[in-house]
Amino acid sequence: MGRPITLFTGQWADLPLEDVARKAAEFGYQGLELACWGDHFDVERALADDGYCANRRDLLERYDLEVHAISAHLVGQAVLDPIDERHRAILPERVWGDGKPAGVNARAAEELKNTARAAQKLGVGVVNGFSGSSIWHLLYSFPPTTESMIAAGFDLFADRFNPILDVFGECGVQFALEVHPTEIAFDLVTAARALHALDRREEFGFNFDPSHLVWQGVDPVEFLRTFHDRIYHVHIKDVVVQLNGRAGILGSHLPFGDPRRGWDFRSPGRGSVDFESIIRTLNYLKYAGPLSVEWEDPGMDREAGAREACQFVQNLDFTPAGVAFDAAFSGADR
Repeated sequence: MGRPITLFTGQWADLPLEDVARKAAEFGYQGLELACWGDHFDVERALADDGYCANRRDLLERYDLEVHAISAHLVGQAVLDPIDERHRAILPERVWGDGKPAGVNARAAEELKNTARAAQKLGVGVVNGFSGSSIWHLLYSFPPTTESMIAAGFDLFADRFNPILDVFGECGVQFALEVHPTEIAFDLVTAARALHALDRREEFGFNFDPSHLVWQGVDPVEFLRTFHDRIYHVHIKDVVVQLNGRAGILGSHLPFGDPRRGWDFRSPGRGSVDFESIIRTLNYLKYAGPLSVEWEDPGMDREAGAREACQFVQNLDFTPAGVAFDAAFSGADR
């Protein structure tokens, strides 16, 4: 269909942006989805330095690359999460501060507002990200979890995200939540509840990532059909489910890449995701935005994998039919 094929730079943030841009162009990508960490896109500098966004775009243009979205997954995680030492590793120092949870939550929310302002300066209309969740730890209802406890979690989500989304609206930017375990929305039911909590305001939609749905047993196509008007961005990411009677779906506290896990990420085309059905559905929905490869495969060289993934998506992204396949018969003699 000719949708732009981009590479999400989050898994490449150990490299300078120019190195990633050079590699992505060599691999065949048409653009980058810039992570707001490493040196790829700095929200603070974007707002303080009038030349910063132009310089980022100039760098990408040297390699014939576009940018359609930026990603604030790490700071978004701290908006709703109960904060602990794990968050220090993923947050900029200005957001972590003294590490006191309430302050971290508040600074993360302000950073997400500033990310909308920075996206506007860069000239992109989508910020992908996480929300965190104050109720993820209540997933398994023992000790018994009451409905009022869950409702309080969605109320807190609305209280904290509505002011953030006000700024997104002022900037003409959309926030695309990646539906993902540890977020307020992690499957189809919770995504619907999150939308309801926000009164379905237009600034809020989804970064569709099938991998996190598949390993939970959720049909990605059903997700697309249900939220057909809220698919603001698409990740191409694969996963394999390998339950063998010993492994569990919760990962068993084993690291990614351990063969004893019940599921693991794979390079696109090498896992369990039915990408053809997804592309057919995106065609039906007339989604014209980027197909952004989020490359994760603990058992494969990332450069070989990213190059292969680009070719895979190029082959996958077929153009929908312009006419009915039986149109030639309509005037035939019967």
